[in-house]
Amino acid sequence: MAKVTSSSQQSLVITMHDWLGSTAGCYIRDWEEEHFRKLTADIFGFHAVQIGFPGISTLAESRIKNRWLTCSAWSDASRHRKVADGAPAPLSVSISHRFEELPFASQSIDLVILPHILEFSESPHKILREVERILIPEGKLIISGFNPLSLWGVRQKFGTISGFHFLPEYARFISLSRLKDWLMLLGLETDRGHFGCYIPPFQSEKWKSRFAFMEKAGDRWWPFMGAVYMVQAVKRVRGIRLVGLVSQTRPRQLFHHVPAGSHRDIEVPVAEVQELPQGKT
Repeated sequence: MAKVTSSSQQSLVITMHDWLGSTAGCYIRDWEEEHFRKLTADIFGFHAVQIGFPGISTLAESRIKNRWLTCSAWSDASRHRKVADGAPAPLSVSISHRFEELPFASQSIDLVILPHILEFSESPHKILREVERILIPEGKLIISGFNPLSLWGVRQKFGTISGFHFLPEYARFISLSRLKDWLMLLGLETDRGHFGCYIPPFQSEKWKSRFAFMEKAGDRWWPFMGAVYMVQAVKRVRGIRLVGLVSQTRPRQLFHHVPAGSHRDIEVPVAEVQELPQGKT
């Protein structure tokens, strides 16, 4: 399989975006957005960040006031899909940066969402370390990814050999067990998870409808063979236990200070960070 380099990162995102517009891509996207809504609806805090893939709406039901969408290139800002009448509009891209270098201050973010980003990065460990750095104690992380132990994973394996790819060509699938090991080493404790999308890998709407019965059957009889998984983790810090409201003497700094002349690919828009409300003792 071809090695993914940082210079080709933007083209990989575009490839994934185009795939999300296909029949199979819409099937995966609809399932993920439904579960993102369920998981984020009861998460509270001051700041939430979705990193990458604006074509997937992950924070539509979030109650967190300050929500950010970041990408690897500003050109992705205009690549939103059309939104149906009455549906919440997707977030606009707020920040452009390299996925391995998050321009946020340490312990400043309450919720981070990574939709398939780890599969398209040459350094998924660096991304997770950066996420752990910016999360506050007891902050939440939600990750979605393709399951290599599924019919879709087998189809992609054959596509790698034959050259006819069903899923985005350069996606490198990460098993859930390996991902949990990475999270555990960083002190991120998994507390919730879901598998989904059990219909075989079809691009035809006709065949997809014929095998719709496998959705409920798979969830009951072979739950670990879903095409995608979604896992939620919590940042645990030893010796810290939050009880009640915490008093703050000054607002929490959001953006990480970047020295002049370095990281020129990081751009911060004119959006202002609102002062956080003061807690009561």
